[in-house]
Amino acid sequence: MNVFQAALIALFYYLSMSPWIAGLGYWTLYRPLVAGLVVGIIMGDPVQGTIVGATINLLYLGFISAGGSLPADPALAGYLGTALALATDMEVQAALALAVPIGLLGGIIWFTRMTFDAIFVHWADGYAARGSTAGVSFCNIVPPQILLFIVCFFPAFFACLYGPSAVQGLIAFLGARVFKILMVIGGMLPALGIAINLRALARRDTMVVYFLGFFLAVYLKLDIIAVGAFSVVLALLHLIYVKGGLRRERAA
Repeated sequence: MNVFQAALIALFYYLSMSPWIAGLGYWTLYRPLVAGLVVGIIMGDPVQGTIVGATINLLYLGFISAGGSLPADPALAGYLGTALALATDMEVQAALALAVPIGLLGGIIWFTRMTFDAIFVHWADGYAARGSTAGVSFCNIVPPQILLFIVCFFPAFFACLYGPSAVQGLIAFLGARVFKILMVIGGMLPALGIAINLRALARRDTMVVYFLGFFLAVYLKLDIIAVGAFSVVLALLHLIYVKGGLRRERAA
């Protein structure tokens, strides 16, 4: 991986955390699936990048960040995990096992950012006491984004630039047996993400729909696009007949 590729990947990781691109930051670029596609395009293999990113995304299906707490960073796992996987020709399952500790390290970046951002809040309080709206706006935009760029761009840049050689050295040091164990563990991790997501869906009215999609995929051999099309039709029928019926009952 060259310097330009590492810088682009690090820049996109920063943008995934920032508000500069409306609708394409946290809600899009932050997701490992999108991160895998972006890294794949940068490194010249968008198909394999998307496969790696989608596999990492499975682990974070049930990801929730509540109250400012971030147990792991899916964005860093997606960008750096995919970059290291493509740069070292790593198997997808092994890349997934590697992405887990990367995501946990991303939590350190998050808490570092939140800790120093508290300083800027006090600066804004001072400007607010003086009635300076321009000062408050400045403290809410410029210093936090400079800090965010520093804590996001540079760790990701150096990890992308020097990480592949370190990973290759680690693989050589661990040997084929340990690496095989990592691949097995990585192959099990998507089931964890799916299980967490199913826990949120485990209600009587929603599980029926889940099993319907499962049977369509397994027994009728429909691909995900066809299952999605059936889901849209069923959702529309639900809105037309169930919700419409409730409105008519209330009107009566």
